Amino acid sequence: MRLALWQTEGHPEDKAANLAALSRMAQASALAGAALILCPECWLSGYNLSEEACGKEAEQQGGASMKIVGKIAADNNIAIAYGYAERDGDVLYNSAAFVGADGNLLGHYRKVHLFSDFEHARYTPSNGFAPSFLYRDWRIGLLICYDVEFPEAVRAVALEGAELILIPTALTPEYGAVPDRIVPARAVENQIFVAYCNHSGVENGLEFLGSSCLAGPYGEKLAAASVGEALLIADISHDMLERAKPAFPYRRDRRPELY
Repeated sequence: MRLALWQTEGHPEDKAANLAALSRMAQASALAGAALILCPECWLSGYNLSEEACGKEAEQQGGASMKIVGKIAADNNIAIAYGYAERDGDVLYNSAAFVGADGNLLGHYRKVHLFSDFEHARYTPSNGFAPSFLYRDWRIGLLICYDVEFPEAVRAVALEGAELILIPTALTPEYGAVPDRIVPARAVENQIFVAYCNHSGVENGLEFLGSSCLAGPYGEKLAAASVGEALLIADISHDMLERAKPAFPYRRDRRPELY
């Protein structure tokens, strides 16, 4: 399966502009043969927003923007995974949605590990991981940004069946070790593919690292971006997973009764 990772600066508090850009990038990704496109964390309205703006921009699951995303997906026959601020009554979540190529919602996740006082002031943490789901013969899981830095989180989703984990993120330059070392380690130790998609540029004074990447089961980067806007295109295969398992049999040899 071919994946697209869209590293973008985006348009804070301008959903219409972000959705218009998504339409263009979904079309470009589909023309390149991609079956899905992954967007960054809180991509829909921006990450570095005030508490007031975050509350104003938050949408219910299945809301107006998700319907537009569904139409973009169906029009281009491509799945779309993206981060957004979700409103559930008076509670806000940092969420990720996966809309299939038919325009229907297949997967949804609320961030478990919130990062810093900034996120805790805006969102409520989820109390559990979302089940993986099937898309084009792949079991896919969702996590968000800081979640990948906890080995237990990735292991839990992998053990539940995920072969590919999609991770929208909003990472700043001082945390370069995450895409450089942690993301590849999570892929090799769990024998999965990990797609990690970050923002680029500067948003309301907050600089982002870029460095989006797709890591494979040998711990290698199959694709990687620098700091600017980028559309990464890369392929994954079940054959690659099967070939790697004998070399890295961590899941087979683990002894959870001792941990």
